[in-house]
Amino acid sequence: MKKKVYNRIKAVLAEKGKTNIWLAEKLGKNKTTISKWCTNIMQPTVETLFEIAVALDVDVRELLISTKN
Repeated sequence: MKKKVYNRIKAVLAEKGKTNIWLAEKLGKNKTTISKWCTNIMQPTVETLFEIAVALDVDVRELLISTKN
């Protein structure tokens, strides 16, 4: 069974030339937590998703996978 992808955090980090470690330091989170978000093992809260968007200077909607085609 294929794992469902819910967010684009990993992709946006790559687009911005940033690393998981950079994001962990920016948000004051553990780098393991960031890794789990990037691999969709775990999802950030909505509030944290907004913090990630601010840190990466993107619209929060860019961090999510659309449910509409």
